[in-house]
Amino acid sequence: MTHTLDALAATIVERSAADPQTSWTARLLARGPNKVAEKFGEEAVEAIVACVADDRANLTEEAADVIYHLLVMLTARGVAFADVLAELDRRQGRSGLAEKAARGADTGPDQGPLA
Repeated sequence: MTHTLDALAATIVERSAADPQTSWTARLLARGPNKVAEKFGEEAVEAIVACVADDRANLTEEAADVIYHLLVMLTARGVAFADVLAELDRRQGRSGLAEKAARGADTGPDQGPLA
């Protein structure tokens, strides 16, 4: 799966230099980081609605859109996907409560670590 996401991230970076008239990714990025973030938020809401509706097929499609738009948003701000993967690796095996305590912020019981 990481290979698929790595390939998608690389394609997004490559298309960031494309003509916005011929590339949806380039068109999104040309609108600027704030608009890219707004689009990501719209897709996230659509995924939430599909989850609440218990619509597995739609949730699958919307989740793919969320992942794509997240990678576009990262590209818009110059954050490498490899850096996100490194952060996930850093968190691997750490308990959620320990991660939360280390950050010192009340982020909720389901956020942060991977364990």
